[in-house]
Amino acid sequence: MRLDKYLKVSRLIKRRTVANEACDAGRVSIGGKVVKASYEVKVGDVIELHFGEKVSRYEVVSIQENVRKDAAADMYRAIL
Repeated sequence: MRLDKYLKVSRLIKRRTVANEACDAGRVSIGGKVVKASYEVKVGDVIELHFGEKVSRYEVVSIQENVRKDAAADMYRAIL
């Protein structure tokens, strides 16, 4: 699954266009490398989101095409 779609489906970012813009701006990295929106997400990847001074890290636990809002948080694990 593409990174921008994963961010939207997992609800880490609200809209796919916003996820795409964040990737284009270099605010999303996986494994310490800035990646494009077309990056294929795999289970075990660690996604870093950079917004301002805040850096959030999430590990990909599962990949699903469609998921209900209440189950979206089960797709990732927050890393502190």
